[in-house]
Amino acid sequence: MEALARSLYGALLWSLTPAYLLKLWRRGGREPAYRERLGERLGRYEYPAPPPRRLVWVHAVSLGETRAAAPLIAALRAQRPDLRLLLTTSTATGWAAGHALLRAGDVHTWLPYDTPGAVRRFLRHHRPLVGVLMETEVWPNLLAVAAREQLPMVLANARLSAKSLRKGERFATLMRPAAGRFLRVLAQTQDDAQRFREMGAPFVEVCGNLKFDIAPPPALLQRGQQWRSRLQRPVVLAASTRENEEAPLLAAWRELPQPRPLLVLVPRHPQRFDEVAALVEQAGFSGVRRSSWGEGEPPQEAALADVWLGDSIGEMALYYACSDSGLLGGSFEPLGGQNLIEAAACGCPLVLGPHTFNFAEAAELAVQARAAMRAADIRQGVVYAAMLAVDPQRNGWVDRALTFASRHRGATERMAERIVGLLPAVI
Repeated sequence: MEALARSLYGALLWSLTPAYLLKLWRRGGREPAYRERLGERLGRYEYPAPPPRRLVWVHAVSLGETRAAAPLIAALRAQRPDLRLLLTTSTATGWAAGHALLRAGDVHTWLPYDTPGAVRRFLRHHRPLVGVLMETEVWPNLLAVAAREQLPMVLANARLSAKSLRKGERFATLMRPAAGRFLRVLAQTQDDAQRFREMGAPFVEVCGNLKFDIAPPPALLQRGQQWRSRLQRPVVLAASTRENEEAPLLAAWRELPQPRPLLVLVPRHPQRFDEVAALVEQAGFSGVRRSSWGEGEPPQEAALADVWLGDSIGEMALYYACSDSGLLGGSFEPLGGQNLIEAAACGCPLVLGPHTFNFAEAAELAVQARAAMRAADIRQGVVYAAMLAVDPQRNGWVDRALTFASRHRGATERMAERIVGLLPAVI
């Protein structure tokens, strides 16, 4: 049954290949990286094959997974200085973040489309020693071909929500064998581990969440704190907002009594920056774009604006450091929320919406530790965030957020040890 299901799945993907490439080309109109090296998406390479069995392959699909992979890659290099990295990503933001992780002798390429031919060409071209997929990446054909090539596969920082498990169960003929082909699943939480066992993974271990080990860049923290010190009013951050969240947020923001805090609005996806800028204008707010002042200090018009649009990449630590409180994007619509750990590590207390199933345990622990609070909807969230920004007890929230982040560190070393244990004595 599995062979038939994978044949049908592969045939479907093959038939959709032109649409997939067209989608990438269209996205490349806004983010040019999507139009670069398109052949690699199909497992075709213009660079020579690296020496076989020399590379440790890490796949991080987008920006969040790439940032989580950074401390793991550093720990792997510390334990094995002879390591050479094969890094794959799938999105433009992941590609840009991944480039900073490379050293001489490393290889950076796009993850191939999950057709049998593309993944077979990818694996035979690079011949890695071990494959490490990050968080939620369970690809049936990729894992099947890796098994045939006798490539040990690890799912690191693994998470699986109850909703995703239910989806997986609808395609159990494909997904259970795929999960069963992981040599190791290194899960974030006990709940994640149990769900992977139910999906069919044979060896699952709880190691914690790599994102607790991400240290915010000190330069960004310092710059954000400097910006905050020059503003004469409180600042509320709407962090990594998603589609259908900004318009209700701006409507709720208008209901706040004057004088309102400065709202720093940072959309999750760069291709939506212009769209969100238009929403700010339509809502009747004066706005400035972060990109308008480069590396310098915010100009006077920014200090007087109603809204800052955070249209930059890789500066979330700056935004958190500049803010007195924050709203967690993706949690006010049924999207599962975003990573709240970075906010805690920057000392920014958050207000969470009702939908945090992608980070359920971290969200619940943060609320229990009084490092974050929960709101029923965006209107209540806006009120809570505005109140928290001027709360005389805010420093207590900051201290609890920092303590919460520090207590859960250590996943990086645990996962690195498990992966290094699969490597030969000499690479």
